[in-house]
Amino acid sequence: MLPRETIATADIPGGDTLTLISHGRAFIIMLGRDELMGTRMQYSEEQLAVLTLAELSVPRPRVLIGGYGMGFTYRAALNAISEGGRVVVAEVVPEILDWARGPLSHLTGATLDDPIGEVILCDVAALIDDANDGTCAKFDAILLDVDNGPDGIVREGNDRLYTRTGLAKAKDALNRGGILAVWSAATDHKFTRRLMDAGFDVEVREVRARPNNKGPRHTIWFAKKP
Repeated sequence: MLPRETIATADIPGGDTLTLISHGRAFIIMLGRDELMGTRMQYSEEQLAVLTLAELSVPRPRVLIGGYGMGFTYRAALNAISEGGRVVVAEVVPEILDWARGPLSHLTGATLDDPIGEVILCDVAALIDDANDGTCAKFDAILLDVDNGPDGIVREGNDRLYTRTGLAKAKDALNRGGILAVWSAATDHKFTRRLMDAGFDVEVREVRARPNNKGPRHTIWFAKKP
């Protein structure tokens, strides 16, 4: 059996510690004993971007991603976005970007220097607030993958994104017809109802973790602003 090797650790603001591990050719980001993401199961995180952008018909869409992680969603968004679009990522852990340019650089490639994208070290909630107060333009899509789902375990501050108040702020930060897409490791019927109560038109899809229709089933909510 191949051993697991610890590459680096990083403290989450207001949270626990992340650990970057190598396992043969694979890399994994752990929170304690929980596997948050890994290079063997990235398909659903890519589909978070691909499926959302496929639903947008606006020219030059403006997209906000909450959480860089291993960059799966960001890279997929850069590849799928139409000409003239813009992708902004909010990431709260600076070391995540050090890993992206260091041990995970073979995954990152030139994406962190892509002129149509930008990674900002801040809470995604702050950029949502900026869109609401006019500091920045509203978004056509907000993609949230900052935790394992609406029942957050990574960082206590993430919970506010999924409350009624947080969903109302996200909705206000979207242009008409915009989509709030949320990735989760598991389904959550109460969250589906909360999105509906917030006034979104909601579609829930299950996506496999691997492109060969294998691996765990993950859930993505697509909540459209009427």
